[in-house]
Amino acid sequence: MLLKGTADECHLVMNLSADQRCIFVKTTPDCAQEDGFVDYLRIAFCLFPFHLLPIAVFIFILWLLFLFMALGLTASKFFCPNLSAISTTLRLTHNVAGVTFLALGNGAPDVFSAMVAFSRPHTAGLAVGALFGAGIFVTTVVAGCVALVKPFTVASRPFLRDVIFYMAAVFWTFVILYKHQITLLEALGYIGLYVVYVLTVIISAYIYSRQKHSLHGSLQSGSTQTPDFRSDSDDENPSYPSGSIQDYEKILSFIHQLPLEVLMLLTVPVVDPDKDDRNWKRPLNCLHLVTGPLVCVLTFLSGKYGLLYIEGEFPVWALTLITGLFLSAIVFCTTTNEQPPRYHFIFSLLGFLVSATWISMAASEVVSLLHTVGVIFSLSNTVLGLTLLAWGNSIGDCFSDITIARQGYPRMAISACFGGIIFNMLFGVGLGCLLQLFNHHPVLMLELEGLLGWVLAGALGLSLVLSFVLVPLQRFHLGRAYGVFLLLFYIFFLVVALLTEFGKLHIRGV
Repeated sequence: MLLKGTADECHLVMNLSADQRCIFVKTTPDCAQEDGFVDYLRIAFCLFPFHLLPIAVFIFILWLLFLFMALGLTASKFFCPNLSAISTTLRLTHNVAGVTFLALGNGAPDVFSAMVAFSRPHTAGLAVGALFGAGIFVTTVVAGCVALVKPFTVASRPFLRDVIFYMAAVFWTFVILYKHQITLLEALGYIGLYVVYVLTVIISAYIYSRQKHSLHGSLQSGSTQTPDFRSDSDDENPSYPSGSIQDYEKILSFIHQLPLEVLMLLTVPVVDPDKDDRNWKRPLNCLHLVTGPLVCVLTFLSGKYGLLYIEGEFPVWALTLITGLFLSAIVFCTTTNEQPPRYHFIFSLLGFLVSATWISMAASEVVSLLHTVGVIFSLSNTVLGLTLLAWGNSIGDCFSDITIARQGYPRMAISACFGGIIFNMLFGVGLGCLLQLFNHHPVLMLELEGLLGWVLAGALGLSLVLSFVLVPLQRFHLGRAYGVFLLLFYIFFLVVALLTEFGKLHIRGV
C-alpha cells in the first residue's frame, strides 16, 4: 500500500468550470468520503453555488474550531481523568503514569488525528505534517514562551534524556521516509523505543531516589556537604499536566462549549479517585450503561457497523440498546445513591472507551475537513498538517505550559514540551502504520510531499540539535534571549515552508 503526500486527483476539481465540479467530486475516487459523517466536498461543490463558496469556507472554519474544542474538552475533562483513575487502580507510580496513561491523555488529539490520517493514502501527508509541525511548534514557540515568561535553569539529565530520545525518534522517521517504506518490524520499533524510554524514566527515578536516600544517610552521619540533586530530579515532572487544554477552553465561546459538555456528561462516565464517592452518580451512571455503548456502536466506522443487521433481521444498535438497558436495571437495583459499588472502577474503563471513541470521531472529521480545505485552496496536506492541524492540537499545551511557568513551575512546563511530543511521534507514526500493515500489505510505502516534507523534517532535526548543543553551553539556563531565538527560528521555518509550498523555493529535481 502507498501512503503519500502528493496531490491526489481530487485537487483537479479547482481547474474545472463551476458546473462540472459537482459531478467531478461525485465520480472521482479520491474525492469519495471514506470516514466521517459529513461529506464536506459535496457540500462545498454541490450544495453551495460557486459564488457562495466563501460562505461555505467560513462555515467550515467555524466548524473546524468547534472540532478542535471538542478534541480538547473530551481529552482534558473525560479522557485524562479516566486514564488517571485507571492508573490509580493499577497502583502505578507517578513517573510511570506520567509517561504512559497521562501522556496518552494529553497526546490523544495528536495521536488519533495521525492514525486517522495514516488510514487514507491521500491524507497521510496531514499526519507527517502535523507530527513534525507540532514538534517544531512545541520545541520552539512553547519552549520559547516559557523561557520568556520565567527564565530558569532546566533539569539537566531529564532534559538531555528527553531530547536524545526525541532526536532518535525523528532520525528513525527520517530514515524511513528516505527509504520510502516501512515494514512491520520497523513500525513495532516505534513502540519498542517508547518502552525503552519509559524504562529509562523508571530507572532514572530509582537512581535519583537512591541518591536522595544516600544523601539523607550521610547527613544523619554528620556530613556537612549537601549535594544538589534538584536539577537532576525526575520528580520535578511526575506527570504531564492532565488539564493541558483547560486554559484553552476558557477563552472559547461558552455558548458552544455548554451543549458539547452536556452531551459528554450524558454519555461518558468519569471516575474520580480523589473524591470520597469517587464521583459515583447512581442515576447518571446507570444511564451511561445505555448511552456509552450506543455511542461506540453508532460511531464505529462512521455508523456503518451499528446499522448492520444480525442475520439480516435484528439491528446491532437495537441489541446494544437492550443489553445496556438490562445492565442498567441490574446496577440500579443492586446499588445505592450514597455508596459506589465495588466494581465502580469498571466505569473508568467504559469512560476511557467512550471518550476515545468521541476523540476518534472528531479527529476523523478534522482530517476530512482539512482535506477539503486543501482542495479548495490548492494546498498540500503537509502544509495543512504543519499549520492548522499542528496549531489546533498544540495551542492548548501552549497556554497550559505558559500558565504553569507563570505559577513558578517552568521545569515542569519545559519537561512537558519534550516528554509529550515523544509519545505523540512514536505512537502517532507507530500505531498509524501498524494498523495499515495489519490491514493491508507487509510493507507500507511512504513518500514525502516533495521538498516541503524534507524542509519540515530538517527543521525539526535542526531545532533539536540546537537545543542539545546550545542549552548545555548556557549551563542549562534558559533566559529571555534564548526564548527570542526560538521564536525567531520558528518564524524563519514557517516563512521557508510557505515559500516552498508556493513554489518560490525549489531544488532542481525535487
